[in-house]
Amino acid sequence: MNLSQTILGVRFGNPTVLASGILGSTAASGMLGAAKGGVGAVTTKSLWLHPHKGHPQPTAFSTEHWTINAVGVPDDPAKSYAEIEAYNKEKPVPLIANIIAESAENYGKTAEKILPLNPDFFEVNISCPNVEDEFGKPFACSPSAAASVTRAVKAAAGKIPVFIKLSPQALSIAEVAKACADAGADGFTVINTVGPGMSINLKTRKPVLSNRVGGVSGPGIKPVAVRCIADVYAATKGKLPIIGTGGVSTGEDAIELLLAGASLIGIGTAMWKRGADVFKKVCDEMDAWGTANGVKDIKELIGAIHR
Repeated sequence: MNLSQTILGVRFGNPTVLASGILGSTAASGMLGAAKGGVGAVTTKSLWLHPHKGHPQPTAFSTEHWTINAVGVPDDPAKSYAEIEAYNKEKPVPLIANIIAESAENYGKTAEKILPLNPDFFEVNISCPNVEDEFGKPFACSPSAAASVTRAVKAAAGKIPVFIKLSPQALSIAEVAKACADAGADGFTVINTVGPGMSINLKTRKPVLSNRVGGVSGPGIKPVAVRCIADVYAATKGKLPIIGTGGVSTGEDAIELLLAGASLIGIGTAMWKRGADVFKKVCDEMDAWGTANGVKDIKELIGAIHR
């Protein structure tokens, strides 16, 4: 099965994408390592305009079914930008720059600052609380707030396509997607982590994370991701590409997200379970499934449940 495709002028040898925050943005051990593992594109960790501290350890805990984390989105912009420049010297696969901010204005400023690094796409993490909102709600929970961020980034991004990373916590992810599309979004990443959730240490009788609560990822959230992808695809009439992310561990998982409407497949937590070459394994499994089911091209699968 042909797994390659061109999306918004960018060629992807296969649909797998290193999800944001999994290996940070260290050129040698992170993004380049994922490229050697067969990934189709890499995403940086969330990049801030100014230095941002994360949460103290412990910040993550995993079981067979899920991972919970509250890293706190730490970033040292000077170091991160230098690492991206190092990656760009080789750049074996497309680069997606994930950005985050506490105000619509600073989302735009962050995109503008990253422009010289020439990412292929911007991925806009709107799960950060909106400090301009009375109750500090995440931008992702409000269609109007999400649209304001979209407009700010689009104004700064030039010709670089802008993907908005949506949250399953929105009352209606479809309404948020439609608002972002109307504001000029070029695509979406669906979804971010689910939650927040909590896990308790039975011996200490305390939450396992220093932050008490955190985002939930891993196999257990795949049904939520599938539904959200289908909702966003339907709301935007399949006109905007979607990076489907959430619970993908195998090739059949990836195909399920494609059928719901994804064009690319983000993989994160599965790296810890199946190794750094999980991307190649998933692609091999997708190819085997395609051969067994008479599918010659990945494009036959994208959004098929809507046809």
